Amino acid sequence: MPALNPLNLLMIIAVVSVVTIFTRALPFLFFAGNRQPSKYILYIGNILPPAVMAMLLLYSIRSATPLMYPYGLPEFISIAVVILLHVWKRNNLISILCGTLCYMVLVQVVFAS
Repeated sequence: MPALNPLNLLMIIAVVSVVTIFTRALPFLFFAGNRQPSKYILYIGNILPPAVMAMLLLYSIRSATPLMYPYGLPEFISIAVVILLHVWKRNNLISILCGTLCYMVLVQVVFAS
């Protein structure tokens, strides 16, 4: 595949940016004024975030090997850190950042082989 020239790269970035901005603004445009979202939309809004988090949890432990060193310890310790921090601070950003930092330190330093 040939390399893209700078103009093509800028056009791709512009299109992706416009589409991203449009998809972010669409709910505000659609439900502007006194229009209320339907019960289905409210249900999806309530159920989707925990479902996405559950899928991310499963994705993060998919390669853990409980029968071989390091026995999945980096993954499970990091998950515990995320849970404890979230229960304590109730801040998604702190929980995710500290959990990621914990995992990277465990994998790169503590359980490095």
